Amino acid sequence: MPEPLVVVALEEEAAHLDIDLPILITGVGKVNAALAVTRRLASAPRPSMIINLGTAGGLRPGLSGTHEIGSVIQHDFDSVSIEALTGRRYGAAIELAAQGLVLATGDVFVSDPAVRDRLAEDAHLVDMEGYAVAAAAAAFDIPVRMVKHVSDDADHSAIKSWTSTIAESSRALAAWLATS
Repeated sequence: MPEPLVVVALEEEAAHLDIDLPILITGVGKVNAALAVTRRLASAPRPSMIINLGTAGGLRPGLSGTHEIGSVIQHDFDSVSIEALTGRRYGAAIELAAQGLVLATGDVFVSDPAVRDRLAEDAHLVDMEGYAVAAAAAAFDIPVRMVKHVSDDADHSAIKSWTSTIAESSRALAAWLATS
């Protein structure tokens, strides 16, 4: 019987996972995540689903805790211009769950309040791997549950905040997984 595959970007995010499921550490960013997930899904055995756990920056005031993601978008991909050039749509939002927050993924660690405020118009949280994980899974017709723990406010204190909260985030993600 196939079992779920747990996917995280960094070992620090998996540090408190005490589970009997396979864990894939992808590395940081969309390219690393897409490559790692694609390599794993191209080999046997196929997982029953992917559970993507990780940290995310909060884009809106008061966001904290652990959240399931309903849809994921790319914030650093100009799909409008690409569609105007080619007549084809690339990089559309990926729907994951009937309910949940919107996650914006990009290859930028967001720590600029102006960037955060612009992203908050379309999303609740920001990360660097979620869209790539979801896109790779969709290419193999594997369902995804995506859960992110808010580690910072995607502002000038984001790097320091992420570093000081990663252990707490890892424990919170492990607790979510243990009860799901």
